[in-house]
Amino acid sequence: MIKKAYSVEIKLVCIKMKKAGKSNKVIVETLKIKNDSQVYTWMRWYEKEEQHRFHQRLGNYGKGIGQLSEVEQLRLQVALLKSIGA
Repeated sequence: MIKKAYSVEIKLVCIKMKKAGKSNKVIVETLKIKNDSQVYTWMRWYEKEEQHRFHQRLGNYGKGIGQLSEVEQLRLQVALLKSIGA
């Protein structure tokens, strides 16, 4: 089984669609996501305010942008929140 990496933009669109009330099935089919459990994972990260995890590469679980300075992390969080309209 080949692992699929999704861009931050796809993850943000997924969050927007879920907040708009779309079903996981519709989101998965529209965005060509391999499994609907990925939608649950991204929503869990969003609800727990772990948006930095959207930037992590495959295999770097929990790390994400943690190596950036606090100011850079806050800038990315602000940009992320602006892009999803929160």
